[in-house]
Amino acid sequence: QVQLVESGGGLVQAGGSLRLSCVASGRALNVYSMGWFRQAPGKEREFVACTNWNGGSTSYADFVKDRFTISRDNAKNTVYLQMNSLKPEDTTIYYCAKSRDYGSTLYQAIEDYDYWGQGTQVTVAS
Repeated sequence: QVQLVESGGGLVQAGGSLRLSCVASGRALNVYSMGWFRQAPGKEREFVACTNWNGGSTSYADFVKDRFTISRDNAKNTVYLQMNSLKPEDTTIYYCAKSRDYGSTLYQAIEDYDYWGQGTQVTVAS
């Protein structure tokens, strides 16, 4: 069983930065791709960013390119999401997830992930 715990969310002014962390327990993540998603109330969960098993390849949703950076520290079993130039529309709950399969594939679909954290709230004030 894998447990993922996100942290680092909070309230920030527009243009500010936050760094989200996702710590895993129960299994080493160093063979899995990891992703960040977000979901606003009443909306579908959407892809934000993902990284392959060693952090050598990454993929981003268009709306976060050049603002957000995903990274990972396999020694700490942790994945990060550095969020810069935050906008009010980035306000929502952010979730990390572990890919169902291992390897170098960058997964953007929700169904490609099998374990999810509980989420961390990010609020960007205008």
